[in-house]
Amino acid sequence: MACRHRFDYAGAVLSTLRFFGIVNAAIWLGAAVFLTFVAGPAIFSPAMLEVLPRYHAGRVAQILLGRYFILQHVCGAIAVLHLVAEWLYAGRNPRRFGLWLLVGLVGLGLVGGLWLQPKMKDLHTVKYAANATPAQREAAGKSFGLWHGISQTANLLMLGGVLVYFWRTVNASVPTRIGRNARLPN
Repeated sequence: MACRHRFDYAGAVLSTLRFFGIVNAAIWLGAAVFLTFVAGPAIFSPAMLEVLPRYHAGRVAQILLGRYFILQHVCGAIAVLHLVAEWLYAGRNPRRFGLWLLVGLVGLGLVGGLWLQPKMKDLHTVKYAANATPAQREAAGKSFGLWHGISQTANLLMLGGVLVYFWRTVNASVPTRIGRNARLPN
């Protein structure tokens, strides 16, 4: 007797792709929200500064930021792989806005993690160095303040971009190779 139910492999693969895309976007967004609104402010809170001197609190922030940028790079790479997998498997050409959003997020994450964060770490070290002249410490402090402001602005842009990326990932309709647009079943 033949089985009347046929397993929909294409639907299962597309559902699995969508699931992993949403999980990745959720982790990326959650990390950005946590760092921006919980961990970052906690590190420099009055309660923390009672326990750690400002220099050490800054070092803790640098360590957390280093790990955060690694997570951003991993989430960005997974998002790119997800985009390519949808393109190859579902025949879904990336929409221009979504593609540029992802390129911008990955690029901003790479610039932040590979250039800005090390630059700020070096400035922080000079700002608090015992063997630096007062002029060097003052110049490093001013430069650090400028780059910190830029990094905060970039972080807010990143947070907004990841929020948009998350929303688009959750609400994506998936065209199949057959050509019909269908929302994936929940």
